[in-house]
Amino acid sequence: MSEEQIIAKGKEVIRIERDAVGNLLNSIDASFAKVVSLIFESRGRVVFTGMGKSGLIARKIVATLNSTGTAAIYMHPTDGLHGDLGMVRKDDIVIMISKSGRTEELVQLIPMLKRIGLPLVGMLGETDSQIARECDAVLNVGVKEEACPLDLAPTASTTATLAMGDALAIALLEMRGFTEEDFAMLHPGGSLGKRLALKIEEIMIKGKDIPIINENASIKDTILVITSKRLGTTCVVNKEGILTGIITDGDLRRLLEKTLDIKDLVAAEIMTRNPKTISKDLLASFALQQMETFKITSLIVTDKNSKPEGIVHLHDLVKLGLQAR
Repeated sequence: MSEEQIIAKGKEVIRIERDAVGNLLNSIDASFAKVVSLIFESRGRVVFTGMGKSGLIARKIVATLNSTGTAAIYMHPTDGLHGDLGMVRKDDIVIMISKSGRTEELVQLIPMLKRIGLPLVGMLGETDSQIARECDAVLNVGVKEEACPLDLAPTASTTATLAMGDALAIALLEMRGFTEEDFAMLHPGGSLGKRLALKIEEIMIKGKDIPIINENASIKDTILVITSKRLGTTCVVNKEGILTGIITDGDLRRLLEKTLDIKDLVAAEIMTRNPKTISKDLLASFALQQMETFKITSLIVTDKNSKPEGIVHLHDLVKLGLQAR
């Protein structure tokens, strides 16, 4: 194949799959609404099952549903026939995925699923089929053609089925009033989950690790504290322990550029007054936003009496994988 032929073939595949998804608009009808309502009103889970490529698509839909607030599991049809049917509960709903609508393993499962009394939904490429006739509702995911020129490898049909699964998940998300905070609770390990759920109190440096000096501390003592705590900064407090300023290693460098006669100076004379502070109850992502806004690398966490109780450093937020929107 020439380069032009390769490009043309790639575009043809995308066109076929685009049309397959576009044609699903005709399948978003009363049957779709019925399936969404069945799932929403169910006290159980959504059990997906399908063979081969349909099974792989089922697993992806299961993952999408679980991450958006709808409990779902995948059951391999063959395993279901050999004991895994025990994972199914009486309040569950079963969705069977099949391009042909006559997948033998699914057909064999139907009597047992009906014996349990479960609602059956078909996501089928053929709506006039054996499986379709046994289902309580059918979602039509049929396509006019596959992108595979031999009409053997499922391509457009799997893309259409995946899109239908996304439509179900998002419709259910809307019905449940699912929020960003809900999403974060289900994704605590991801950057989004951390951004939406991680509190400053959970990640701030605290206790004896907080760099703190008194306003009357010498420059030598200030340098020792900044060096020993390895944060490149120190809080400055008065005799009552109330925060009055901050000194960074940058402040010290700029001071030395002006004068080397620093032995008689004290912290209060070189500190930056009214430093940026933050509450431990706020989100860590907000701390990152503040640092980016004010172009600083540290924020002091203060209590209600304006006393330092922690410090948040930019490097710690970056290591956690937090990123601003």
